[in-house]
Order: sequence, then structure tokens, then C-alpha cells
Amino acid sequence: MNTVSSSQMLLGLGLGIVVLIFLSLKTKIHTFIALIIASIITGLVGGLPVAAVMKSITDGFGNTLRSTGIIIGLGVMMGIILEKTGAAEQLAFTIIKKIGKNKEEWALGLTGYIVSIPVFSDSALVILTPIAKALSKLTRKSVVGLGLALAFGLQLTHVFVPPTPGPLTVAGILGVDVGVMILYGILFTLPVYVIGMFYCKWLGKKIYQVPSDDPNKEFDRMAFKEEYIRSIENIEHLHKERNLPSVGLSFAPIVVPLILILIQTVSKFMGLKEGFAFEIISFFGNPIVALIIGTLISVYGLGNKMTKKEVHDAMAKAVESTGMIMLITGAGGSLGKVVSDSGVGDALGELVLKIGIPGLLIPFVIAALMRIALGSATVALTTAATLTAPLLAKLGINPILVAMSTCAGGIAFSYFNDSGFWVFNGLYGLEDIKDQFWAKTMISFVGSGSALALVLIAGIFIK
Repeated sequence: MNTVSSSQMLLGLGLGIVVLIFLSLKTKIHTFIALIIASIITGLVGGLPVAAVMKSITDGFGNTLRSTGIIIGLGVMMGIILEKTGAAEQLAFTIIKKIGKNKEEWALGLTGYIVSIPVFSDSALVILTPIAKALSKLTRKSVVGLGLALAFGLQLTHVFVPPTPGPLTVAGILGVDVGVMILYGILFTLPVYVIGMFYCKWLGKKIYQVPSDDPNKEFDRMAFKEEYIRSIENIEHLHKERNLPSVGLSFAPIVVPLILILIQTVSKFMGLKEGFAFEIISFFGNPIVALIIGTLISVYGLGNKMTKKEVHDAMAKAVESTGMIMLITGAGGSLGKVVSDSGVGDALGELVLKIGIPGLLIPFVIAALMRIALGSATVALTTAATLTAPLLAKLGINPILVAMSTCAGGIAFSYFNDSGFWVFNGLYGLEDIKDQFWAKTMISFVGSGSALALVLIAGIFIK
């Protein structure tokens, strides 16, 4: 590969990314269209013939959705039943009760951590916020600290743990087994979760705000005093106010698919590669089959009081919202295919080797920049994974660590162009920009930085 051709390929990639950011931020063009246009520019400027560029775009789109489209659809269908039946709220009540009094931040964070696996984080935040407000009113702890703990738990699994679209797409693009992605996603986020909870407890004292008893006023803002905090004597009355599904049924749609997928992964690690038992485990542990089972449990277990029409209408409405997610995911695959087919990946790999940037920082930096530019964690993860995938062989980077680095970058910098940023501020009454920064923006820095530190440490031992 000569210097001129390498420069041309990198120029194509650079122009493609600049155009993508410009179109998404400054024009009315949707991110999906912007990704396709960026793919065309990257391929044409990078030296591919027109016919080859279009073939790469369609092949990349189809190959990406082939591995993720069905799973995304099933996850959304299952999630809407959890929302409609109150199972998501039952999860929250159960976890809070088990963890105990004076540990409300930990309970809400763990609630979000689990619920966000099948339910989109913004939707789950809206659903579970009444619990955070009720806890604040009972304990007199700041609703901001409690709500941020919930939001942070939701964000962690939304970005790191399949079957949510972002990490699922990352696993597919980088060739990481879904079960392995789940295991490592949990392993890397649990320490980050702990760090985040300490930050949320600190912020609850810095921004002390509780639900107001005045019907004309939503929140009371005051200076923090220790005597404001009181223990929950009994949380049962919160539980009894609602006609919620049983604990077992509420957990089953989430837990059963995860167990099936993880059993398949563990069996592979143990060397089980053939025979009847392997075929059975492989079948039920396939993410598609596992999620079908989870969805059936939600429909016939949780949704037994819903009519057929109510179930179908709920699922249809939920699936409608996933259409654009799938389009963006597929378009990200198109860009990755163009990068691969044009040789841009090889050229970028040579440049990285010359500059000497640590390989594990590449996906983090790309994902963080895309998150800052576009606000969408899913788009950031997809873009970073597609641009990094061609470098794996050249740089000898472990794919699972690349995946974790990508996800760490995807948490970074939640601010004005992030829908979750505004959802949180609206729900918890944060109007001052300074308060908004200390809440949603700073917790994203805390999560992203601590996750990256874990990735770099793991990179010393895992090759």
C-alpha cells in the first residue's frame, strides 16, 4: 500500500466523519441518512468504484441487521409488557426491600441496572421515577441523588450489557459472543456502579431537593442537614398501594433468557462442542430463542390479565419505535463495511502504529467524540465499533477489551444533545445549568473514566 493511497483512504474517512457530524448537528437530515451519506463519501473518496460502494453499503446494512434485528424486536416486545403490567415497578420494590433502609441509592441503582436490560433507559427512568420521589418523601433524602442513582444504573446496562441495541451491535460487529459480552459487561460495570453510587450520595448533599407538600410546588430546595434524613420504617405500604404482578413473574422474563444465554457460553468454555446435550443447550441458549422464551413468559405470565388486542397493540406500538433504531444500526454496519472494503481500516491501522496511540484508547476516543457530537450512545457505540473492527488483526487487540473500551466511551458526556439529559432534568426539577452539569453530565464522566481505567488495567493482563 503506497503513501498516496493511504492518505486518500484516510482523507475519505475523515471527510465522511466530518460530514456525518455536520449533517447530524447542523441540518434537518436524520442520523440514518447522514450515516449513509458518510459511507458513500468515505468509499468514493477512499478509492472504491461507485458500484463497489453501493454493494458495500447494502451488504453491510443487511449483515448487521441479520445478527441484531430480531433480538432488538424481541427485547422491545418483552420490555413493553414489563412496563404495561407494572412488573418493572415490582422489581424496584423488591430490590429496595431486600437491600434495606438507609441504602436507597444502592437499591435504586441496582433496580436501574437490572431493569434497563430489557427496557430502554429513558422509558424506565420515567416509569421508576415515582418510586424515587416516594422514597425521597419518606426518607427526606435528596430526590436528585436518588434519581441520579437510578439513572446511572439504567445507563450502565443500557451501554454495556446485551440485549440492549448498543452493546448487542458492538458484539456483532466485533465478533464477540453475546454471552461473553454479557459476562464482561457485568464484570466491568459492577465496580463502576459502586463508584457511581458514592458520587450520587455526595451529590444528594450538594443539591438537596425533596418533593414538596405544597400542591402548587413540585420540589422544595434547601441546605442539607443530617436531621432531614429519616429511615423507612416499613416500605410495605408502597407495595400494597399497587396491584402488581408477583416477584417471580416480574423477574422471570429478564432472568430466564440471561441464564439460558450464559449456560450456553459456560458450556463452550467447558469444552462442550458436540452431542445431544450440546445441541439442546445451543438451541435454548441462542439469544433469539432465549428472548422468545422471555417474551412468551411476559405475555402469558405477566400479561394474562391483558386482552389479546391490548397485548398486540402494545407490542405494535413498541416495535414502531424500534424502526429508526434498526435503520441507524444497519447504517452503521454499512459504514463499517465500506471502511473494511476500501482498505481504510488498514490505512488507519498503519497510521495508529506510526503515531503510537495505545490500541485500547482508539475505540474509547471515537465513541466519546461521537457521543459528544451526536448525543446518542447507540450511534456512538455503532460508529466506534465499525471503525475499530478492521484494526483488530493488525494491532492484535483482544476483541472483548475493544468492546469494553467502546462501551466506556459511549457513556461519556451526557449534555444538551442527549435526550436522557433533558428527561432527567425535567423529572427531577433541575433548571440551573450548573446543577444539570453536576448531575447527569458529571456522572457520565465518572462512569466513563472509571470504566476506561478498568479496561486499561485489564489490558495489562488480558492479551
